[in-house]
Amino acid sequence: MPLTDLTLAECLALRPDLDEPTDLDAFWDRTLREARALGSAPRFTPVDSGLTQVTTYDVTVPGHGGEPVRGWLHLPAGASGPLGCVVEFLGYGRGRGLPHEQVLWANAGYAHFIMDTRGQGWSTAGGDTPDGAALTGAVPGFLTRGVESPDDHYYRRVFTDAVRFVEAARAHPAVDPDRVVVTGHSQGGGITLAVAALTPGLAGVMPDAPFLCDIRRGATIAGEPPYTEIAEYLSLYRDRAETVFATLSYVDAAVLAPRATASAFFSIAMMDGVCPPSTCFAAYHRYGGPKDLRVYEFNGHESGGGHHRREQLAWVRDLLAAPRAQPTGFSTPHDAPLV
Repeated sequence: MPLTDLTLAECLALRPDLDEPTDLDAFWDRTLREARALGSAPRFTPVDSGLTQVTTYDVTVPGHGGEPVRGWLHLPAGASGPLGCVVEFLGYGRGRGLPHEQVLWANAGYAHFIMDTRGQGWSTAGGDTPDGAALTGAVPGFLTRGVESPDDHYYRRVFTDAVRFVEAARAHPAVDPDRVVVTGHSQGGGITLAVAALTPGLAGVMPDAPFLCDIRRGATIAGEPPYTEIAEYLSLYRDRAETVFATLSYVDAAVLAPRATASAFFSIAMMDGVCPPSTCFAAYHRYGGPKDLRVYEFNGHESGGGHHRREQLAWVRDLLAAPRAQPTGFSTPHDAPLV
């Protein structure tokens, strides 16, 4: 895989000036307030996964528009007392899968919530969490669904689902709400950054080769999907570029990143043709909280793979073992009951 983006030295020096909507905070405040007003209580149904050391629940959380969002909760079998928790968001096109497939964090002793991504996944047509919004004018994929308006855009719904999922995790009796870490690879990394920006009081954030960062640049230089969906759309609708990128700025994780304050641990791969490293570095440099980084110079979109999982396990262990200073100046979502 050749180096097709900036060099590592250029990426380390990069400080992009991204366009930020003037009403960005008001937009997300309204969006989340509306979702909370429509939601019902989360549901947790025991599942026999065939595993003896992990207890699994089928999760349903009210997301955007109060619509049900599916997921799994894995707990170490026999665990007592509130646990540190890892909430995981999934890569592009992936669904939550089968209950026995992803149990790393429960095996490490944490509560592990996995959020299904609406409209994605193989287990049923459209996934276990359908996205019922109209697809008028979109090219195949998700990036251009509702791209004419931030209110209608697909990732407004997904980010709302994700915030509500974290709120449900923090309210669960098995979880210590002050020791919650969010993570995800690719699309999941972009969702992770958005949740970090929209959810005060998280303990940690682990974006892995994040997608949805500096989206305009991604659309112009990425040689592989999904950013190419935007170029395909604009090759058909030649007069809509400014409208499209204005909409996408509301869901650009690099635009949102300065609002995040929790400790973060990034991974970026320098030969990534899906999420070009300069786009990931845009989010890293703009991130508002303490941060650390692992760069994989000779890897593509797989980034650090199992080697980085090992790094993450050590990072989370140290993070959640350390005493945390109490945040001031805001109230965290678990201070108020879910509705």
